[in-house]
Amino acid sequence: MTVRRTPVDLVDPHGRTVRDLRISVTDRCNFRCTYCMPEEGMVWLDRTELLTYDEIERIARIAVGHFGIDSIRLTGGEPTVRAHLPRLIEGLAALRLADGTKVDLALTTNGATLRNVAGELRAAGLDRINVSLDSLRPDRFLAITRRDELANVLEGIVEAKRAGFDPVKVNAVIERGTNDDEILDLARWGRGIGVEVRFIEFMPLDATNEWERAKVVSQAEIVSTIDEVFPLEQVPARGAAPADRWRYRDGAGTIGVIPSVTHPFCGDCDRVRLTSDGQFRTCLFATDEFDLKGPMRRGASDDELAGIIESAVGTKWAGHQIGKIEFVRPSRSMSQIGG
Repeated sequence: MTVRRTPVDLVDPHGRTVRDLRISVTDRCNFRCTYCMPEEGMVWLDRTELLTYDEIERIARIAVGHFGIDSIRLTGGEPTVRAHLPRLIEGLAALRLADGTKVDLALTTNGATLRNVAGELRAAGLDRINVSLDSLRPDRFLAITRRDELANVLEGIVEAKRAGFDPVKVNAVIERGTNDDEILDLARWGRGIGVEVRFIEFMPLDATNEWERAKVVSQAEIVSTIDEVFPLEQVPARGAAPADRWRYRDGAGTIGVIPSVTHPFCGDCDRVRLTSDGQFRTCLFATDEFDLKGPMRRGASDDELAGIIESAVGTKWAGHQIGKIEFVRPSRSMSQIGG
């Protein structure tokens, strides 16, 4: 599908051009990670409240055609629990920029079923994949996710590589007192299997409101821990990418750190978000949402929906203010917003 109009850059009040759209396809998940969900009591959206695949494709097409968005990432909840996901991927993979370039299409998954679907996702047109993995210890993995799925996740990562995803990136949220003693183990494992482990600072988006600054393991501490055993050198500046990256001096790959708390990348942020129920958000930590589903289902034109998106981006903050007195937690947890 080639977009024939000439796009206009989507620029926020701070001069940042939006290029990246994160789309949550469901709020449901087959894990119950402690930093994301309570063990029980989550109230799921009714399926009629979710955007259909056709509606998601339409908004994505507007983002690409009107504004030149060139990167789309599918998230959840857990995106693979939504039925017929390859159908959506096929539709999004067909999107083209005005010059004919394919839109970069990625997916973040917990990996529990990846061993069964990696090849199908790749064949549908998915370009890149990130897998969440916070522990290599079965008992601890069970404690964090409340699911006994570690073996399946590890098998899924191998299958993703076999399917042709390169690189495969593995995201690990590091929480002090929970898994910070596994930083080196995760780095060593990533070196051995040939995946880039990306360590993520613990953020205040847990459903049970237990986040506190003392539980954050900083980027500096993570890098120092690894560098003492496997010497590192920093890769040039990340630009709009969320992760700072280092390469092993012996050539055995790379690591990344997403320092959302201690060194936020807000100044270079180029991303916006669409929730599974059709709310447009300009930041993971935004307190305001802009409804696209309602107007779309009432018959709004593409230009009218583009106008809502443009107006919303006009309110984008300079930064999220974590750790400052003015910080306000979003009313939704990570699984409800889209990771």
